[in-house]
Amino acid sequence: MKRFFSMLVVCATVGSAFAQAPTTTPDQPILPTTTNLLQAMMAAGPVMAVLFLLSIFSVMLIVVFFFTIRRGAIVSSGYMATADALLRKRDYLGLLAVSNRHGEAIARVVQKTLDFMTKNPSADFAQAREIAETEGTRVATNLHNRVTYLADIATIGPLVGLFGTVIGIIRSFGALGSELGPTRYVLLSKGISEALINTCGGLGIGITAMIFYAIFRGRAQRLVSDLEAASSHIMALLSLQYGRGREHVPALLEDEF
Repeated sequence: MKRFFSMLVVCATVGSAFAQAPTTTPDQPILPTTTNLLQAMMAAGPVMAVLFLLSIFSVMLIVVFFFTIRRGAIVSSGYMATADALLRKRDYLGLLAVSNRHGEAIARVVQKTLDFMTKNPSADFAQAREIAETEGTRVATNLHNRVTYLADIATIGPLVGLFGTVIGIIRSFGALGSELGPTRYVLLSKGISEALINTCGGLGIGITAMIFYAIFRGRAQRLVSDLEAASSHIMALLSLQYGRGREHVPALLEDEF
């Protein structure tokens, strides 16, 4: 009897060991594992490469705009003080030389105006003012056009992400309608993951680009207002000096050139 009970205990132990052992079926698919976000993005399809290029381009634009769209590149206090002093001294040749050395937008406006007055000594001051306004409008338009690139990226990024989303959904439904057995569920989850990652990437690029577009657009508008104020100040001083001695300014400039 004792031998019979010991045999039962041994059989029960062996049966529980077999029951706890993992069972694998030949039809069970091997689920892919993702360790980090970078691997998930790399596995999200070729559309992610386009989104990655768009993100790099937007970051480059943001860095460049931070250093170029600033007040020192449009109107500087040092140039305005120098121009004011030279105009009050009626030193037009010195002002022209200083404008050629400076790279600010207001310096280009003054340089274009003085160059027109040099080449057209008999022109009316209203025409010189029109030249200054035209150059100022050109600078303002160029400034706004540069900022618009970020708005374009903010529009294109979500559309590219939506394109990747559609591709992922198509792959998911294609896997769902296939006859691959349990493997189709793996392909279905992979397609849905690809669609969601592309959507997230496109929205991330679009939102970031739109935020910085709003920032730089406001900054550009303030700089254009500063440029208009500085141009009006310079042209007012020129009109005072031009009315006092109209015949002397072109003669001096012609002798220099």
